[in-house]
Amino acid sequence: MVRIAFVGAGSVVFTRQLLRDILSYPELSDVQLSLHDIDPDRLDVAEGLARLTARQFGARPVITASADRRKALEGADVVVNMVAVGGHPATMTDFDIPRSYGLRQTIGDTLGIGGIFRALRTFPLLRGLAADMTAVCPQAWLLNYTNPMAMNLQYLTSIAPRLRALGLCHSVYWTVRDLCGIVGVPYEEVDTLSAGVNHQGWILRWEHRGRDLHPALDAALAFDPQLRRRVRMDMYQRLGYFPTETSEHSAEYVPWYLRDDGEIARLRIPLDHYTRTSAANLTEYAQVRDSLAAGRDPEPAQEEDATEYAPQVIHSLVTGERRTIQVTTANTGLITNLPTGAAVEVPATLDRLGVHPHHVGALPPQLAALNRSFLNVVELTVAAAVEEDPRHIRHAAMSDPATAATLTVPQIWALCDDMVAAHGGALPPALRGALSPGAG
Repeated sequence: MVRIAFVGAGSVVFTRQLLRDILSYPELSDVQLSLHDIDPDRLDVAEGLARLTARQFGARPVITASADRRKALEGADVVVNMVAVGGHPATMTDFDIPRSYGLRQTIGDTLGIGGIFRALRTFPLLRGLAADMTAVCPQAWLLNYTNPMAMNLQYLTSIAPRLRALGLCHSVYWTVRDLCGIVGVPYEEVDTLSAGVNHQGWILRWEHRGRDLHPALDAALAFDPQLRRRVRMDMYQRLGYFPTETSEHSAEYVPWYLRDDGEIARLRIPLDHYTRTSAANLTEYAQVRDSLAAGRDPEPAQEEDATEYAPQVIHSLVTGERRTIQVTTANTGLITNLPTGAAVEVPATLDRLGVHPHHVGALPPQLAALNRSFLNVVELTVAAAVEEDPRHIRHAAMSDPATAATLTVPQIWALCDDMVAAHGGALPPALRGALSPGAG
């Protein structure tokens, strides 16, 4: 019987979606589900949702919950990580302090100041998680959903190279579904090849029964001027390849848009978008908690095929069913014009033997150039933690395209000092404290 550990199970809405997808497979109806969270109230709600979901699907999983992470991980075959270190207050800090410097963000969880500091406060959790897995479930697969994906996976590769860790994100899936809706082609009938880095991947091929669908997208853009008023439509028209993340995300990873009021208006960029999403998540959690306490189902169960990647990975490991998904993993020559060892996103085949990333080759040079700028920030943020060098925090911020396009170097250093002070004890000890330019 496969044992699945959920770390950060208090992300109850997402946990329930994963459980629905897992339990929709008859072969997984009797799995062992081990739930872990450091918040006892959220852990109780997660356990209640798990039991409710099992009843609704007629499944018979063995469900346990523990605030002790190592106990929850013991004997796991698969570990699903979805922890958000610091929660909503930390998210607000990631936006409020940069905004006071005039730096604009939309999501702030992947690159930029928000992404850098989200990574730095997540790395200690990942180090502890890797140590626990090495001790009690060394052969388990770690399926990571926690952002910033590329930074987290590259950090794990650096500190625990033997750990079987993958990054999972549904951005490619939803991008292709949305594109198919625009051109009026069933998603189930298209063939797609995508690669790059997480949240800045690229649709390299997109075909319907051998027919390239890009001319149909070009025609839709020519017909509808409002459709062109989105960042990734603008990037597609200028770069020739479609980005695999939302416009809100994509705007943050390049130097072209957020610094200019006119571009924000032209492309309808919603500033501070994630602060509203984060607040809405708190409201949704409260509603779920209160519904369970009152004996009500927070929402009807949806009996549908699995769409999230983690359940598909688990199902393939158990049954041997072959399928292809997108994964973030270390670049071992998979993308030849991106750095070796960098966290890249590529297709991978799943089966009973494991997860097998595909060799993609070289990206078009304009795409690789943007990915390398992205990965510069990733590499320096990881180096700050691995080398315990606080200067690299500032170097990462200086290398970030959107930050460097907006702030002077002294402003960037002062902003980093303020962010370090605000996040305080959440950061690795060696990285705390202000730093003057000549320090070292």
